Amino acid sequence: MVQCGTERIIEIVKGAGIFRPKELEPYGIPREYLSRLYRAGVVQRVGRGLYTLPNAEVSEHYSLAQMCKRVPHGVICLLSALRFHNLTTQPPFEVWMAIDVKARKPKVEGLPLHIVRFSGQSLRFGIDEHLIQGVTVRVYGPAKTVADCFKYRNKIGLDVALEALRECLRERGCTMDDLWHYAKICRIANVMRPYMESLA
Repeated sequence: MVQCGTERIIEIVKGAGIFRPKELEPYGIPREYLSRLYRAGVVQRVGRGLYTLPNAEVSEHYSLAQMCKRVPHGVICLLSALRFHNLTTQPPFEVWMAIDVKARKPKVEGLPLHIVRFSGQSLRFGIDEHLIQGVTVRVYGPAKTVADCFKYRNKIGLDVALEALRECLRERGCTMDDLWHYAKICRIANVMRPYMESLA
């Protein structure tokens, strides 16, 4: 029975990419099997309560997958979203994630996390989903990210927002119409207008 459990866990971990022990429960597999496999070196721990196979390929955005596994209701935003979309050359030290203004702040040990609280349409709109390491990663699209950068320019710097705007248009990551759309959703259109008009 242990052998059967071992093979099944390996199959599940391989399919999931990054795995949490509680995800064994629907399969009727006791959590101690995962602990045994960890001690035997069959699976590796990549963060508190996160496991993967030792030979799993690690992508550039692995930390985003880890964080989305730990905070599934969050959305990758601002500096982390800029880096994901190649709109900045600066890799952020922390993973930037948006959660609802009323949501409880997640406790994530061992992974640097920067929480920003969004609300309403600003939280719900402009989300793209990407599969990274077998994990569904929710990240704001380029146009929404640029609008967010202007909205939170006091946190990240106006120079970062301007670089993101220029890069987004240069790389054709979005159109002016896309930018106007999200500028209005984020209630930042009047701030963005002169910068957008200068690049039109």
